Amino acid sequence: MHSRMLEAAGVDMGWLALAAVGVAVVAYFLGCFNGAVVVSRYILRDDIREHGSGNAGLTNFHRVFGGPLTAVVILSDVFKAVLAVLFAMFIAGHLSPELVALSKYWGGAFCILGHMFPCTFQFRGGKGVLSGGAIALMIDWRVALVVWGGFIILAVATRYVSLGSCWAGFSFPFVSWFVYRDLLILVLAAIMGGLLLWKHRGNMVRIVKGTESKFTLHKKAPAAEAPGSAPGPEPEERAPGAEEGKEP
Repeated sequence: MHSRMLEAAGVDMGWLALAAVGVAVVAYFLGCFNGAVVVSRYILRDDIREHGSGNAGLTNFHRVFGGPLTAVVILSDVFKAVLAVLFAMFIAGHLSPELVALSKYWGGAFCILGHMFPCTFQFRGGKGVLSGGAIALMIDWRVALVVWGGFIILAVATRYVSLGSCWAGFSFPFVSWFVYRDLLILVLAAIMGGLLLWKHRGNMVRIVKGTESKFTLHKKAPAAEAPGSAPGPEPEERAPGAEEGKEP
């Protein structure tokens, strides 16, 4: 695939392939460290994927559990994305400075894949909004301005986090092309943005139907359960007919 950055780097293809595979593996397994799953399973002893929307993401964790551990989820998902991009930049910088920008997208893409489809947690991960936002910040301030600016405006104005997330996924390839004008970067950005939109396909349907849950700073009170009954998904969190993993 044509890429002006690859051509300008002039790196031996063997070393380039080895570096690309190494970065992909490290970034993917960093992404597999899902903060919401780790905190809920190993600290709270109650898997977040068995509650609310079933999604292993920040919004569902906040709605179900709330509390200071939400900050731990935020920090872990941001930190792993930053670490994945920094590792990719470190490897690329030793090959050629021309590859640094491209490496951010490469490492970021595999980190997002690990977050969404973690082999460590039965490939049931989150939707990649928080980690993707951290990756956008690491890539370029202009990319982050468009992605985060639209996300914040839409999320605050409508209280639909999913709507802001869809903007982030939709705008990411366009602003990436505007900033870098590189075909390979465009493809990687389109993959990341497309995956984020695909993960939110159920949310988009519910927004149109008017059944999407709005974000609140306070977690929702759990529904009353019969004595001795096992905890189950909160009915107000899952729209009728919605599939698992469709809540932001």
